[in-house]
Amino acid sequence: MKKSEKTALVEDLAGSFGRASIALVSEYRGMTAAESTEMRKRLRAVRGEMRIAKNTLVRHAIKGTKFEALDSNLGGQISLILSYEDPVVLAKTFTTFGPLGEKLKLRGAVLDGKALTPAEVQALATLPSREVVFGQLLGLLNAPATQLVRLLNEPGSYLARVIDAIGKKNGDKAPAPAAPAAASSEPAPEAPAAPAAPSEG
Repeated sequence: MKKSEKTALVEDLAGSFGRASIALVSEYRGMTAAESTEMRKRLRAVRGEMRIAKNTLVRHAIKGTKFEALDSNLGGQISLILSYEDPVVLAKTFTTFGPLGEKLKLRGAVLDGKALTPAEVQALATLPSREVVFGQLLGLLNAPATQLVRLLNEPGSYLARVIDAIGKKNGDKAPAPAAPAAASSEPAPEAPAAPAAPSEG
């Protein structure tokens, strides 16, 4: 390979690492063309890809980046598996490649500059995806407001029944009514006399 070609490949790899959220390094041996095609198809479906490159070129591409910790996993025939979206989804997808066994044996990964062991990648795969987490969070934030809007949109009779039920439930906690004022010893003032009816004729 010419020097210019190597330089272009390193730049291309560096660009991929610059966009990636997580990178996995696995061994790559004896995989059939059909197996490789199927794996690449499933990775593309989750915004990921597999790259095959020489270790020296990968070392140049990751130098000075958050994926530099991958260096300890390089050596021999390896493949790079990158995600450009949710790292949890990629980890889940990678675990489905288990039947490939030694053909795609995971060596390690890097997420947010932190090196991960194969066991930690497996643990990552058990977490809920970003969409699920956001959905749960949004549900928690919106639940009270949604219930309030639903209540306010109900017919007035229903709202009145709810308020009445709350009042009865808290009835035993309501303060006792004030005692009537003591009767005064002075006689009550007489009511004014009604005006006389006008005389006829």
